[in-house]
Amino acid sequence: MNLKQIAPGEIEKRSFEIIEEELGRELDPVLKPIIKRVIHTTADFSYADTLFFSENAVEKGLQALREGVSIITDTNMGRAGINKKKLEKYGGKVHCFMADEDVAAAALAQQTTRAAVSMDKAAAMQEDFIFAIGNAPTALIRLYELIQEEKIRPRLIIGVPVGFVNVVEAKELILTAGVPVIVARGRKGGSNVAAAICNALIYQL
Repeated sequence: MNLKQIAPGEIEKRSFEIIEEELGRELDPVLKPIIKRVIHTTADFSYADTLFFSENAVEKGLQALREGVSIITDTNMGRAGINKKKLEKYGGKVHCFMADEDVAAAALAQQTTRAAVSMDKAAAMQEDFIFAIGNAPTALIRLYELIQEEKIRPRLIIGVPVGFVNVVEAKELILTAGVPVIVARGRKGGSNVAAAICNALIYQL
C-alpha cells in the first residue's frame, strides 16, 4: 500500500489538483470553482456534465451575497455545512425553518411538507434570499408556485435535491421559473452538494 505523505494543510489543494488532472478537459472559468468543489465534496465527476447554470447565475449569486443577501436551506444539515462566518462578513445569514414549531403545525394542517411551508415562511418575510435546496423537491415546487404568484423573487435558486419521487420533475420545473438557477439535473444531489455550491460562491467573495 502506497500511502501519500501529505501535510494536513495541503490535502485540499492536492485534492483539487487531482480533480483537475482527472477531468481531462477545461471548464468554463466562471463555473469551474463550483463544479470542482461539488466534485471534491462527492468524488463524483458526473457533476461536470449535469450541473446546469442559467445565464449569469454565478455572477448574480455573487452580487447578491456581496449585498448581504441571506441563504435559506431546506435542511439543518445543509445549513451546518455552509461557511456562516465568511458569509456574515458581508451581512448575510443562513436560515432553516424545518424545525420551527409553526412550520410543523402548518404542514400538518395543510397536509403538505415542512419544506413547502418553509418556502411560504420565507416568502412572508418579504426579503431577498438565495435558496439552497438539497433534499426536498416539494420546496422547489412550492418556490415555483410562489414565483408564479409573484409572492417571491429569489436572487438565486440552488436546486439539487436528491432522490426518486418528483426529484427530476421538480428540477426541470424550476428551470422554467425565470429566475437565476444552478441545478443538478437528474436524481443526484443532496444537502452536502447544496452547501458545497454555497461555499464555492462564498469563497469567491
